Amino acid sequence: MSETQLFVATAFTEIYERVLVPPLFRPFAEQLIASVARDRADSVIDVACGTGIVARVARERLGPEARIVGVDVAPAMLAVARTADSTIDWRAGNAVALPVSAGEQFTVLTCHQGLQFMPDKPAAMRDMRRVLAPRGRVAIATWASLEDLPEMRALNAIAENHVGPIVDSRHSFGDRQALKSLMVDAGFNRVTVKTHAHDVRFADGALFARLNAMAVMAMSDKGKAMSEAERGQLAGQIAAESADVIAKGTKNGWFVIPLTTNIATADV
Repeated sequence: MSETQLFVATAFTEIYERVLVPPLFRPFAEQLIASVARDRADSVIDVACGTGIVARVARERLGPEARIVGVDVAPAMLAVARTADSTIDWRAGNAVALPVSAGEQFTVLTCHQGLQFMPDKPAAMRDMRRVLAPRGRVAIATWASLEDLPEMRALNAIAENHVGPIVDSRHSFGDRQALKSLMVDAGFNRVTVKTHAHDVRFADGALFARLNAMAVMAMSDKGKAMSEAERGQLAGQIAAESADVIAKGTKNGWFVIPLTTNIATADV
């Protein structure tokens, strides 16, 4: 089996969990939880949980007795999450109609890199507020705009040479004021937005470039029309053409890419 065939055959969610979550998502998830989860009496719901890193960090911080729920619309992501930690209540659901009954509330709500993908952000924010208990706390993180991330812009530009213009929805809600206004309009109090940055380190820069290519190709019209096998083949080519970007960003054997996120905190 070729490298491309192996890449395509392996579920993307498994690669995402193994390659991206520990170096890229976990450091920001730890900051997110630290900003709102204060003691073991807290109950937590993580919206757009993906493979569950925020909920798992909450479990580590709050202990085995804490009530923790993770919600995501993607069954494949939830399947990986359930394998990673069976003590958490993983639920399938949409952010605009969270699978939370009228009598169920939480003291903490988090959303880590999910809000920017939601078509109806005001409706999602209103339902997030609905499930919070009085004096409940919320923390929401969205990546900074691409204008603030030159390395990501450089990698995306190489992919665009093959698939045309890309609207990178991962970085589509990086405006701090827009995030704050959205939360204020939904009725949250004492909204504060802070910017956090980490130098994310990957042992295999070419693999990161390939994963990034797979992600951004799916955001282009040409990429959407391709089969998984075709995208996998092209991702390998894009990763090879990204060698100069990777070499420039490699330090002491690690590909280092600075990433920045905005974290908004508030209460009910």
